[in-house]
Amino acid sequence: MSHFAPLVNVAWLSEQLNSARLVLLDASMAPPGQPSYQPGQVIAGARRFDFDQQVCDPQSTLPHMMPTPERFTEAARALGINTDSVVVVYDHLGLFASPRAWWMLSSMGCDAVYVLDGGLPAWLAAGLPTVQHYSAAAEPGNFSANYRADYFVDKTQVLAALDNPALRILDARPSGRFEGTQPEPRPGLRSGHMPGALSLTFTSVQNAGHLLAADELRSRLGAPTPLICSCGSGVTACVLALAARVAGFSEVAVYDGSWAEWGDPQWQLPVVTGSEA
Repeated sequence: MSHFAPLVNVAWLSEQLNSARLVLLDASMAPPGQPSYQPGQVIAGARRFDFDQQVCDPQSTLPHMMPTPERFTEAARALGINTDSVVVVYDHLGLFASPRAWWMLSSMGCDAVYVLDGGLPAWLAAGLPTVQHYSAAAEPGNFSANYRADYFVDKTQVLAALDNPALRILDARPSGRFEGTQPEPRPGLRSGHMPGALSLTFTSVQNAGHLLAADELRSRLGAPTPLICSCGSGVTACVLALAARVAGFSEVAVYDGSWAEWGDPQWQLPVVTGSEA
């Protein structure tokens, strides 16, 4: 199965839809502050990858945090994922939640995992058919997670990184939230950003749900220094991680707690406001 790592397009997916090795996952999630996602149109054969409520850490007070490798293995096997599966993830908005699923799977040792560029909107725009319901795996898979700890960082690591000039922190939230002029959608969080962080909204690396070309991404991302990507709760940070990978960055990590943790007053972490980092 040829592919365009780490992206595939709708033409490729349409041709491969009946491949025995393909596992297609719908990772859609509603943006914060909106009602929970209710599936409507589904690409035929897709299985539900719900990292907001199911494939997550149920003990965490933060939203959709990474589960343990054991819990992830259980979820992946229930979805029919095997060690030799080719996994494609998509979401209903284009490029919003699917990169999070891609990053999670990659961090757990799934190397043949790809994002559908343009997502469900691109599929519908191409006039390709959909169904009303998700599919279930015919039998459990044999996937076993092999967690790569360098894919994610915690608040302690981010705090240390603030004083590291060789590393950049990119914030994927809208500029108003970064600057502190717009409130956070999650109640009780402070406004602003981490000292030294740079604003790069997740929408700025895409066009109509399609990731920009590699040359454009390199222009927006700058020099290929080590990156930490952050956002509101670790979802759209993965859009930046995807963009960085396509642009050729090798050292990329996602701050899993992101602003849902950093902006919590209980931790008393440093916050600044305004357009200047």
